[in-house]
Amino acid sequence: MKFIHAADIHLDSPLTGLSAYADAPVELLRTATREAFSNLVTEAIDLAVDFMVIAGDLYDGTWKDHNTGIYFCKEMGRLKKVAIPVYLLFGNHDAESEMTKKLQLPDNVFSFDAKKPSTFYLKHLNVALHGRSFKEKETTENIAMGYPDPLPGLFNIGVLHTALEGNSMHANYAPCSLEELHAKGYQYWALGHVHDYQLWQGASTIVFPGNLQGRHIRETGPRGAVLVTADDSNIQAVERLFVDVLRWSNLEVNVTECCSLPEVVAAIGKALEVIVENSPSTIPSAVRVTVTGKTSVHGDLFGLESQLRAEVLALAVAMGDERLWIEKVKVSTSAADDGETLKARSDALSELQDLLVAAESDSAFLSALQTDLLGLVNRAPLELQAAVPYFGAIRSGDLVELISEVRSGLVSHLAKIE
Repeated sequence: MKFIHAADIHLDSPLTGLSAYADAPVELLRTATREAFSNLVTEAIDLAVDFMVIAGDLYDGTWKDHNTGIYFCKEMGRLKKVAIPVYLLFGNHDAESEMTKKLQLPDNVFSFDAKKPSTFYLKHLNVALHGRSFKEKETTENIAMGYPDPLPGLFNIGVLHTALEGNSMHANYAPCSLEELHAKGYQYWALGHVHDYQLWQGASTIVFPGNLQGRHIRETGPRGAVLVTADDSNIQAVERLFVDVLRWSNLEVNVTECCSLPEVVAAIGKALEVIVENSPSTIPSAVRVTVTGKTSVHGDLFGLESQLRAEVLALAVAMGDERLWIEKVKVSTSAADDGETLKARSDALSELQDLLVAAESDSAFLSALQTDLLGLVNRAPLELQAAVPYFGAIRSGDLVELISEVRSGLVSHLAKIE
């Protein structure tokens, strides 16, 4: 038999990080999660799978309107026409307590009960699927231990939305251990909640398929579901199915050998070309560019961040066909000179450096600086509150890193001008 295991679809969840650009792919950003799910349904039909399992977070919380549910029913109708049933478990984002709207689902969709674990039998396949949906979003008890014992002579699948052993990147919902899952005696555990693909083998095969579509820069790389092939008692293969329509990636460009802004731009251009060459022609890439290295051009970059961003955006546009979008350009370089050369000088620049070094440990100065900066932070538009990384540090009064970065960049910039 063959079945698809998917999770964390988050229908109609917006993609974030590109919408600030005037020429951003607005329609793609708005419909990406739907298109990825439609691709998954198409794969299920083309592969003629026996059934599909969705292990939680089909939705992204409460619906703004009924269109989300209507779309899902339409896709389920496509599967019904080819007799593919779907076994749906509700996770924290679509728990009973979170759903403000519901629609009658097609009769090929079977939902796991939220009050207690339930089991669906597929007699013609000798399969038993066990699962329990979330009744409350804040489900923090170990619900896996309440699942029924495996049924002898059947292929047992546990469907569970869980943080497993407290995954640090995700809320600690329905925690349990790998040892507990292996000990349950099921042949396969179809997990959801963690957005990165993970697989463990042993007494059971345990899988997080990851989410269908990366939604921001923290969800990089290809995304999708898994195709599981099995016989009466054993897993034969677990294969990834990539269905995403836009991919996020981090690109680090070391500019240690660069001596000017044009050389930095050229180095970034070569790195972007590699991404385009290695990406599927039908899937655009959203890239965060981080410029690194201990370089003599550090001072130039300190004064020209906005120009560098414009240069990189121009490179992306020149590559054409809307295959490349720039999420952000970050400058994380450091000065080639460690400051010793300036220390040997007796001029305004060396005095400025000494002053800024002393400022890092001057509590009165730090307190006054925080007061001044808070006036700016509190008046900033909402979109800047999350976009500027130092706003949090300013609020907490932890300004040493900010001053250190300004010192290095400013002094290098002034030295370059001189």
